[in-house]
Amino acid sequence: MNDPKVTGWVGWGVFAAIMLMLAGGFDVLYGFIALAMPDSAYLTAPKGALLVFDVEGWGWWHVVSGVLLVLIGAALFSGATWARVVAVILVTLNAIGQLALLPVQPWWSLIVLTLDILVIYAITVHGRELTAARSDRRPS
Repeated sequence: MNDPKVTGWVGWGVFAAIMLMLAGGFDVLYGFIALAMPDSAYLTAPKGALLVFDVEGWGWWHVVSGVLLVLIGAALFSGATWARVVAVILVTLNAIGQLALLPVQPWWSLIVLTLDILVIYAITVHGRELTAARSDRRPS
């Protein structure tokens, strides 16, 4: 069996886990803020288009997705394959959501999309090194 060696690139896996946990924490915060103000709200795009949505539904979505991101981010430290797969799926869904918000908040969406791409890269290319790093730290 070809075991990956631990290299300096393991930091990319740690970066991905920390970013998922941070993003999840912010999502939970945004969700609770939305739940505290359940009146409907709107966002306007620069060309005067109007986007109306249910703030309470948006809040619950962010609370649930935020908790999932924090849990998966913590599980990534173990290097488990299932955690890497679920993390890539959740980050991909987040990227799609940012594409939908691109006309409304272009700079923020581009920043988050860039971070999503970096996290997917870190998980898919360097995720196995987290498993190797964890096994190297175990006492013999």
